[in-house]
Amino acid sequence: MIDPRAVIYDGAQIAEGVEIGPFSVIGSEVVIGEGCKISSHVVINGKTTLGKNNRIYQFASVGEEPIDRTFHGELSQTIIGDDNIIREGVTIHGGTAKDRCITEIGSRNLIMNYVHIGHDCILGNNITLVNYCGLAGHVIINDFVTIGISCGVHQFVRVGSYVFVAHGTMVLKNIPPYLMVTGGIKATPCGVNVEGLKRTGFTKEQLSNVQAAYKILYRQGLRLVEAIEKIKELRDEKDAKELDLFIEVLSSSDRGVIR
Repeated sequence: MIDPRAVIYDGAQIAEGVEIGPFSVIGSEVVIGEGCKISSHVVINGKTTLGKNNRIYQFASVGEEPIDRTFHGELSQTIIGDDNIIREGVTIHGGTAKDRCITEIGSRNLIMNYVHIGHDCILGNNITLVNYCGLAGHVIINDFVTIGISCGVHQFVRVGSYVFVAHGTMVLKNIPPYLMVTGGIKATPCGVNVEGLKRTGFTKEQLSNVQAAYKILYRQGLRLVEAIEKIKELRDEKDAKELDLFIEVLSSSDRGVIR
């Protein structure tokens, strides 16, 4: 299952049944779980751990040293969960000592061609990153997010769960969950990601609560602290646990929130 033309360094831990194509390079501190399929010309380096059933296509580079002027060989890790698809030309860099020393990617994510995931990023589950989008360092992407083609996400930005970011958008501030976002050079909210929420099983009542919270934040001219308080009141009144995600992201937005 491992092509004899692949280069596997001593110390690499590779589970049974893993497929590795010709001319791929697997570093000495790499751990690859069961069922993974690595195409030809893939480089997996550094202190990198892959879970089960990941598929990595040709010319991807996973776990390399971070591109950071302050990095001087400290501990740098990359941890990837299960059932991810990492397409051609993707680059994923390890973490730095300025953060947790870890770049972490969850499970069931689709990472399309030539996406870049910078050092210290944290990605959840069921995320889609479309071709050519780039995540700077320290970015957090929560579950069920879709980021369109050629988007850029500024360092230290957080994108909340169930967000859809349209193609070519530059994200410079945090995005609360459940939003549709567009705007090119400046990310702008343009409503609730209704279709996305329906596909993941949100009820009519939950959708109504999310839309009400959206209107509080974006339609009533309130300051952020005022909007947070009103959303908290709505959450308690409706027992709307889905708004906990909204409140949590808004309350921890050091970079500010798109408005």
